[in-house]
Amino acid sequence: MSGLIKSSIARKVAMALSGLFLVFFLLQHFTINFTSIFSPDTFNELSHFMGTNPLVQFALQPVLIFGVVFHFIMGFVLEVKNRNARAVKYAKYSGGANASWMSRNMILSGLVILAFLGLHFYDFWIPEMVHKYVEFAPEDPTRYYHELLEKFVSPVRTGIYVLSFVFLALHLWHGFASSFQSVGFNNKFSVGATKFAKVFAIVIPLGFIVVSLVLHFNNNH
Repeated sequence: MSGLIKSSIARKVAMALSGLFLVFFLLQHFTINFTSIFSPDTFNELSHFMGTNPLVQFALQPVLIFGVVFHFIMGFVLEVKNRNARAVKYAKYSGGANASWMSRNMILSGLVILAFLGLHFYDFWIPEMVHKYVEFAPEDPTRYYHELLEKFVSPVRTGIYVLSFVFLALHLWHGFASSFQSVGFNNKFSVGATKFAKVFAIVIPLGFIVVSLVLHFNNNH
């Protein structure tokens, strides 16, 4: 870990790899959530599998939590190191000539996403742990859709989720594309990879927003 913190290249590569890992999880998470708007039964089946499969619960879930923590720690380390490395500040900021808004505010969008993850853990992960390992409640394979629907009754809470996904899009817009460069992906496929990353940064957060709004309005019918 100390070697990662001391080496600028190693920090960027570690940040990129952890980010790519989280992008893969994000796609999987979106795929499951998206089924909730057209097939509650499918959503229940997939959620039940993920919630009861030992490999997912006791191997992949800890790895995911470590990946989230590691990514954000490395993000803060990079931000601090980059700020300290700037011996001379810009005398005048010339708009987007130096860097895009997204690249200059990755730490801001990251903090918003981190706060959102705290809310998401409070809404879903903690109740799930209490249900299974504190209350030892009997497993109900059909409970997941109803529990998901309850979280989007409030327009305020739904609005927070929507806003968080907007910041996620901003974070991905720069972060996903730059991760390919950080791991040395610089060849004839680079342009295509960058375009894919930009499309992903829009489509996936937008999909999450659609799910949030559909669930919210389903509560009012």
